[in-house]
Amino acid sequence: MTTRDAAMPARPRRNFELGTYLPFRLTVLSNRLTRRVSRFYSERFRLSAPEWRTMAVLGQNGPMTANLVIQQTTMDKVRVSRAVARLLKAGYITRDSDPADRRRAVLALTPAGLDIYRQIVPLVQEVEAEVMSDLTREERAHLEAALGKLEAFLERSGEAVIEEEIIEE
Repeated sequence: MTTRDAAMPARPRRNFELGTYLPFRLTVLSNRLTRRVSRFYSERFRLSAPEWRTMAVLGQNGPMTANLVIQQTTMDKVRVSRAVARLLKAGYITRDSDPADRRRAVLALTPAGLDIYRQIVPLVQEVEAEVMSDLTREERAHLEAALGKLEAFLERSGEAVIEEEIIEE
């Protein structure tokens, strides 16, 4: 394959095979990985995948609005809203008015939420390491590069941005 061939866009196949259709494969793979990882936080901490994702984003980035949680996780507003309500009720997050703009609410992990986040992170990292263990170092680097290119393409095409304005509760 020449450099020119590598730069040419992939052509659609004549026959549609769902099992090789990239969005379908990635969705199925993502769902399977989520189920595998969720065993650790759902059984031990009684968290759903959207609740864990919300906590993970807050644990990684610090306090933020629900809009930013939606953008970071690409979950829809309803899913984030339900996760936030359950996390508030459990005492894992707080929701306070933004001092800079009282119309917005800022979400943050409580000390109990931060403690759970810190307990879950090593567990999910172990699962990730286990899943990736069949790949060589080179294959992992290629996978990382390929995913980065797909993410960059979607960013350039505007698909990574939530276009709908989401009003804070």
